[in-house]
Amino acid sequence: MTLPPSVERVIRHFRAMAREEKMQALLSYAKKLEPLPERFRDLDRTAFTVPECQTRVDVFPEMRDGKLSFYADLDPRKSPTIAAFLSILFSAVNGQPPETTLAIPDDFARQVMDGIGLAAREAGLTAMVHRLKRYAADAVAAHS
Repeated sequence: MTLPPSVERVIRHFRAMAREEKMQALLSYAKKLEPLPERFRDLDRTAFTVPECQTRVDVFPEMRDGKLSFYADLDPRKSPTIAAFLSILFSAVNGQPPETTLAIPDDFARQVMDGIGLAAREAGLTAMVHRLKRYAADAVAAHS
């Protein structure tokens, strides 16, 4: 499967960075994660929690006009790595058709975070990618 340009751009960008550059980029991306919109605050979060992640993270999908977007609820101060990763991931797929999310490589977390010593976090980060892909598959099935 060919990578969508937005996903390829993120992977290429992070592959080109040295470790210190990646660390600085992560700090910057962690600050860019948008707060959870009010419309999601009162939902039962059980179905939106990513249990594989060590940190409590709730990820919400939203389909509008054939475009899929994701939002997350977590404390970026307590979990800056998770906030950064989700911000990076969302920047590649939000506002795109669900097929863009489905095209994310399964090793996206490793490709983006490679070389910065976060191997222990990889399972949780990869679980978030799989969660987004499941939401995207559900969106495609619902609109077929």
